[in-house]
Amino acid sequence: MKQTLKTLIRNVKSINGNSLAEFATVTALMATLAATAAPKLSEMSEGAKAQKSVDELDKLVKQAGQFYQDTADNEGRGRFPGQDKYNQPVTGGIAQGSGNSMTWVGATNYSATSASVGAHESAILDDIGENGTYTTWKSNNSGWISVFGIANSDFPAPAEHTIAPDDIDNITGVCNTCPTVATIGKDEWLLLFGGEPMGSQFQDGHFVYQVVAGYGSGNNTYPPVLYVADIENAANFNNVLEP
Repeated sequence: MKQTLKTLIRNVKSINGNSLAEFATVTALMATLAATAAPKLSEMSEGAKAQKSVDELDKLVKQAGQFYQDTADNEGRGRFPGQDKYNQPVTGGIAQGSGNSMTWVGATNYSATSASVGAHESAILDDIGENGTYTTWKSNNSGWISVFGIANSDFPAPAEHTIAPDDIDNITGVCNTCPTVATIGKDEWLLLFGGEPMGSQFQDGHFVYQVVAGYGSGNNTYPPVLYVADIENAANFNNVLEP
């Protein structure tokens, strides 16, 4: 036992601890690594948010495509959420010739013609095209409409947004097979997702949409086109569905 205690004491004495200088050096290195890694970690976080936004926009387009097919089967022509008929825009309409951004024109609707479709599509592409101007949630693009509602309790629109008032139905019974109840876009979108809205990962993000109305008849028909975007930077985060 006595020999064992001597051996233990000798072993303990042989253990050398780190000096204060060594500790200070290690601490300085750790601080340097933390400082240089922080920006990279921030970039990774922003990149993850961006990818999540893109993925959510893909989901919106996928569900809208199913909605289009279902309404084509049930109503004779496909339409998108918020449309009363394939050749009507979502309620609110777009003022034509309004420059580089769409202008909210109340409850105005129009029966689409080739000319009005071209002007409408051009206005949207000015916002989200290659050189789009819709780059922040404060951009004045009030023709866009909230997918799940501006005042949605789970994902409300950010303060200072310029999104149009929520889609309000004012055209019903415009054809024999068109809906005879209010086709409010945010309600139809919510039904597509089982009442569970999706929200942007960005602090000032929010999902919005617009529909370029279709036109024509018979074999000479132009289908409606859906555009969805995240107002964090709609020019960067957007998707389109053209049946």
